[in-house]
Amino acid sequence: MKTAFTYLFIFLSILLASQNDTIKTDSIKIKKKVELVEVVVTAEKDNTFGISRLNNVEGTTIYAGKKTEAIYLNDLNANLASNNSRQIFAKVAGINIFENDGAGSSIGIGGRGLNPNRISNFNTRQNGYDISADALGYPESYYVPPAEAIERIEILRGAASLQFGTQFGGMINYKFNDPSSRKIALHSRQTLGSFGFFNSFNQLSGTVKKITYSTFYDYKHYKGWRPNAELNSHTAYVQLGYHINDRIFIKAEYTHLNYLNQQPGGLTDKQFLKDATQSNRTRNWFKVNWNLYNLNADFKLNDRTRLNVLVFGVYAGRDALGTLERTDRQEDTTKNRNLLSDVYNNFATEIRLLRRYTFLKNQSNFLIGVRAYKGITTRKQGEADKTNKPNFVFLNPNNLENSSYQFPSTNLAAFSENIFQLTSKWSITPGIRWEYINTNSNGYYRLLNKDLAGNILLDKKIEDIRSSTRSFILLGIGSQYKITKGIELYANFSQNYRSINFNDMRVVNPNFQVDPNLRDESGFTTDGGIRGVIKNLLYFDVSGFLLKYNNRIGTVLKVDSSTYQIVRYRTNVSDSRNIGIEAFAELDWLKLFRKNTKHKLSTFINTSFIDAIYVSSQQNGYNNKKVEYVPEFIIRTGITYGYKKFGITCQYAYTSQQFSDATNAITTPSAIYGLIPSYSVADVSANYTYKFIGINAGINNVLNAAYFTRRAEGYPGPGIIPSDPFNIYTTLIIKL
Repeated sequence: MKTAFTYLFIFLSILLASQNDTIKTDSIKIKKKVELVEVVVTAEKDNTFGISRLNNVEGTTIYAGKKTEAIYLNDLNANLASNNSRQIFAKVAGINIFENDGAGSSIGIGGRGLNPNRISNFNTRQNGYDISADALGYPESYYVPPAEAIERIEILRGAASLQFGTQFGGMINYKFNDPSSRKIALHSRQTLGSFGFFNSFNQLSGTVKKITYSTFYDYKHYKGWRPNAELNSHTAYVQLGYHINDRIFIKAEYTHLNYLNQQPGGLTDKQFLKDATQSNRTRNWFKVNWNLYNLNADFKLNDRTRLNVLVFGVYAGRDALGTLERTDRQEDTTKNRNLLSDVYNNFATEIRLLRRYTFLKNQSNFLIGVRAYKGITTRKQGEADKTNKPNFVFLNPNNLENSSYQFPSTNLAAFSENIFQLTSKWSITPGIRWEYINTNSNGYYRLLNKDLAGNILLDKKIEDIRSSTRSFILLGIGSQYKITKGIELYANFSQNYRSINFNDMRVVNPNFQVDPNLRDESGFTTDGGIRGVIKNLLYFDVSGFLLKYNNRIGTVLKVDSSTYQIVRYRTNVSDSRNIGIEAFAELDWLKLFRKNTKHKLSTFINTSFIDAIYVSSQQNGYNNKKVEYVPEFIIRTGITYGYKKFGITCQYAYTSQQFSDATNAITTPSAIYGLIPSYSVADVSANYTYKFIGINAGINNVLNAAYFTRRAEGYPGPGIIPSDPFNIYTTLIIKL
């Protein structure tokens, strides 16, 4: 704790010193009056391609010397109503995507060979604050911000560990559109699509004197292209801001999401090849209720010093109801269903102070911050009724058949980074983060075995109380060098750490078991490359990276000692290392010949190569095995033509084969582990705007490719989850 108090003392000292520039001489105070011309750094795009890098300093965040991307959604031709990740993240190199949700109620992306499941390997934020279930113990994101509300998506790769927490993947921040400068502005988007898809997004925003406001409501309905797949979703958001004066701005936000989704279940390989549209589960349901709240205060203490205070929280829950039996077996509808119910209640505060100062006659930047996080997750698993209705009620709430737990967690952190601008072209950015983590589990699980006639052979309740406390320091350093005004070299090294999550502690699943002696994961990420923009006609970013992962948690096959069935076993498989190249470039061909043309004809190419293997295996036989969910090659390319208010984009995406477990199994009868074959998908989107009315339309999966991107261990499977076939959409847009 001494380290924490040291950071707090430094932080408060700088805060007090920044209030005024005063020199004490004996008993006489001499005030220095310094007039400075303020430089406001805003998030400006350096091109019109829909993607750019983040500035070295934005607000109270430092990005210098790091691998960053900013995706500007207003510049994209994409199916925003369904949050189509394949189109939205098309220009971000190395992103692997789970494509199994045609309505966009969930998103799964992973970078640099990390599992895409619900963005769990990123620290995921909205307008700067956490939105996942539990940032420390269960970092899965069941809430997805509507893409139609987003101005840009900010992505910071592995170097995010120092400022944003210990995730290996980095940080993703969904930044909403700012309120209109007019008193009232309307933004309405109505979308119709295949398979009963309907999305209605309606937003009002404005500025009245010192008050800003923004509110939207998004309704989504989807019947689904497979039976038993209907979705109904409601998202509401409100933001109120107040400019107290020129130096203080505060705003409050509240977000609510609830949706109900019937899940058609997984398929075996044979079932998928025969008919991917089939469903052999009629009783599986999924429900989400999400509430986010945030209070944000920005203080301009003087022309060189800014302070930001965030107070935010999550009160949410998700319920999964159905059967987890292997998909190669016929469902027994006479048996009770399984209900897994979670409640998340988290609260956090983050404080950041950024100070600009002169060093070697150049402007440098010093950042210091603290974070305090407290969360508690309540998780219950037991039996529910036999019907096919969404009845999320335990049959025996006081004596659950599987387990009942509480998972309290506490996280304290202090961090600092400094941009030393050594020359006008070269800077280095060292950083440090101190972490204190305390995770606990308190509850019980039951061992309940029955014979084929349903008679109880064993019924034993096992109390399970665990506590783990650790503190450590993460270090990092970055550097960048400007070759020309628009082109720069960058490099970064950052240590990473990831604690085991609640799923790793206890989930009763007949297909899945967890090693009770799991350990946290640690390692580092290093990357470097060259990026830039040339005369607004070419944007490029080419880099290489190495991700070293110690005690990597993965899945292996093991024979259950009681049932003698082969099950998936989650354990610290081995150390691993991911090494790769990521490259993106986009060129506007017409600007090569005519700078001021009103026409646009651009092409982009986005490719990555990743070699990810297990090394120093703790489990016999896994050395040099491929890490799961890591395709060696991902290639996305496209062409866009635009003229005035019209634009059309054709896009092609290829992902090479990947494995779903550390054994690198090719196929198994249960289909919950095996090979994920390579696949190719093409999309076409177009838009046209006339005054205040616009139309977007497109075709996703133009060639009607039959493919899948994941094999689920539990919900929404188990088994293969097929991806969406050929489908169309049309959006009517009104802006007043």
